[in-house]
Parts: sequence; C-alpha cells; structure tokens
Amino acid sequence: MGQIALEGMEFFAFHGYYDEEQKIGNKYGVDLYIDTDLHAAGASDKLHETVNYEVLYRVVTEEMLAPARLLEHLGHRVMDRVLEEFPYIEGVRVSVSKFNPPLGGICHRARVTLERRRA
Repeated sequence: MGQIALEGMEFFAFHGYYDEEQKIGNKYGVDLYIDTDLHAAGASDKLHETVNYEVLYRVVTEEMLAPARLLEHLGHRVMDRVLEEFPYIEGVRVSVSKFNPPLGGICHRARVTLERRRA
C-alpha cells in the first residue's frame, strides 16, 4: 500500500454560497491524497501500473470548472470522480480551500477535508 498526493493545486473558479461569489470568482486550493497499491508500479516502472497524475489533475480541474455553492459539495464531487476513474484505488482524501472567504474580517482561507474508503 502507498499514497499518491497532489498538493497545492490552485484554481480560479466560480464557487460560493452567495450569487455574487459565483459571478466574481475566487482563488481555490486543492490537496488530493490517493491510497492505493504501489508495489506493481515500483517493481515494473510502468505508468499503467499506477495512478496517472495527469489524469488526477484533469479530474480535479473538470470538477473545479462546474460551480458549487459549498466546498463540501465540491469535495464530494472530486472524490466521486476519482473513485469512478480509478476503480482499483482503496481510498481518497481531498482538502478544498477558498482563499480570502467573505466573512467580514481577515481569514486567509476556509477549508474542508473529506475522506472516503471503499466499502
């Protein structure tokens, strides 16, 4: 077993509870962690034996393009897509951050972290 991580992905997207947030957009961060068996890839040095980072990044990018009201909803969509694209992975954890959320004061980011394991 092992873990693959894509950390510090940044996007400008149009998510938010308020309509105005969905119009003006904001900067978001995503960290993605995949638990999977990495032994075959380690032995073979073949890309098809592991999770392709480019495909992971594409999945996150596609989900970031579709507006969501809540970070929780966005995180669940990312997990759903990752589990769908990679049926052999054991689990996924995602953190989604909104930079400078409109809270009426100073807050660098709001973040949710979600995790799911296969049944």
